[in-house]
Amino acid sequence: MGLDCHVAAGRELLPELAALPGHVLWRAAGRTQLILDATLPSDAGIQAYAVLRVLGDGVPRSQQALALAVSTSRTTLGKVAAGLVSRGLVERVRNPDDRRSYLLTRTDAGAEAAEEWAPSVEAADAAVRAPFSADEADDLTALLARLLVADDGTAAAPELRTFPGFLIVRAHTAVGPRFSAGLAPLGIEPRHIGSLVAVRARGPMPQTELAGYLGLSPASVVGIVDELEQRGLVERRRSTTDRRAHELHLTGEAPAVIDRARTLADAVVEVVCADLAADELERLLGYLRRVVTDA
Repeated sequence: MGLDCHVAAGRELLPELAALPGHVLWRAAGRTQLILDATLPSDAGIQAYAVLRVLGDGVPRSQQALALAVSTSRTTLGKVAAGLVSRGLVERVRNPDDRRSYLLTRTDAGAEAAEEWAPSVEAADAAVRAPFSADEADDLTALLARLLVADDGTAAAPELRTFPGFLIVRAHTAVGPRFSAGLAPLGIEPRHIGSLVAVRARGPMPQTELAGYLGLSPASVVGIVDELEQRGLVERRRSTTDRRAHELHLTGEAPAVIDRARTLADAVVEVVCADLAADELERLLGYLRRVVTDA
């Protein structure tokens, strides 16, 4: 469950993994990112589009104000803004209230780009909404918007509040670091939990099988398994049925770490989702599972 959610491509979701809110959000964000990558022009991005749309009202804004408006970090916004400025879609102007600072404003070329990208964004939105009825999609976006407001005190700009794909990716970006901090005492990261849970639930397995359960490429799983092996939580053992192959086995320490990790992750969910009732949280997780499986 790392922050590189774009690699999560698989559609299968083990019941044991579907019970992990952090894993479900990671997988839904990965699926959504794949849709965005496949649908948006190669020179576009959902955050760049968001910035151009927000600046469409003609009001210059600081990078900090834009970061709040599009619900992203200032670091990420800085990179997006630099790209837009270099392409002439956004320009920096002096802040009339503080001549030492700059504000960002949209150029005519930026307005044209926003209009050119709009059909692709609408197509991506339709693809993310495909598994849902109109009422379900609206419910999903409303729940995600509340989650984001509760998490960092900000809400997406009006231009983005009806786009569940943007909100899913943003929710993962916002919540992922919370899980990382919560699991830090165990010496593991969120992306390790899914592997450990899958191996405990399904027994020893080759790395390729684990990759399928996680929705990752086999190459991506190698690094995760290497880290778990270094942490002393899994072992690669030669298969008893195929001496050319290796299988992953949990070590004696792993079960206790898994149980403790789930307790810590549940505590994060309780804090992050404090403003959602139990039935609302379960509805949200149900929607995110359907984003993953397209069911």
